[in-house]
Amino acid sequence: MNKTIFLKWLQEGNINIPSTLLTHYKYLKINEKELVLLLQIHYYLERGNDFPTPSEIADQMTLDSMECRELLSQLIRKGFIEIIEGNSDTGIRFERYSLEPLWNKLIEQFLLNNKKEEAALNEKEESDLYTCFEHEFGRPLSPFEIETLNMWVDDDQHEMAIIKAALREAVVSGKLNFRYIDRILFEWKKNGIKTLEQAKNHGKKFRQHQTTGYKIEQREEAPNKKAVPFYNWLDQ
Repeated sequence: MNKTIFLKWLQEGNINIPSTLLTHYKYLKINEKELVLLLQIHYYLERGNDFPTPSEIADQMTLDSMECRELLSQLIRKGFIEIIEGNSDTGIRFERYSLEPLWNKLIEQFLLNNKKEEAALNEKEESDLYTCFEHEFGRPLSPFEIETLNMWVDDDQHEMAIIKAALREAVVSGKLNFRYIDRILFEWKKNGIKTLEQAKNHGKKFRQHQTTGYKIEQREEAPNKKAVPFYNWLDQ
């Protein structure tokens, strides 16, 4: 390749395009023609041409200048492009394009999509939470039990993973009831336990403590009487 041509190609440079624009433009009801025109405006602004003519833009596209003018007007009416008027330091009046309305709409749409995704994820997690409880209890939950679950999530702000961990703790302890699980969650919150690892270590320490205590009791009781190590959260 001719070095001069290669250098010219390098000197053309690059423009920064937010990837969010490419992944979210359909949510803003922007079609492909409009998208390319917006990118052309962005290109000119990046290179210091704040107010390219429809003919200049059309030269870079498969549109003629009239179509380009109509598309520009359409994007201005939709609120994606703004024409800003002002005076320079020398008193010369000027006009320039601004894509700030586009970026603002894009940010709003991005936040809205994230909110929808979070809501869908929370809904799925809640559904999984109910399923876990119904599986362990071997029956559908009562309205009161469903309300209790909702209170743990909404009012007490327990993470769903922590609630599932408390359920497992109740299963291991052989005390499968909501009062017992509520007490576990209360104790964990009181002790600042917020992660699964902390909950696991906390339960392990108490079981080790209970095992040690029962071994001492066993030596004091009749040889044929066997004690089972058990940590009763309700006694705390």
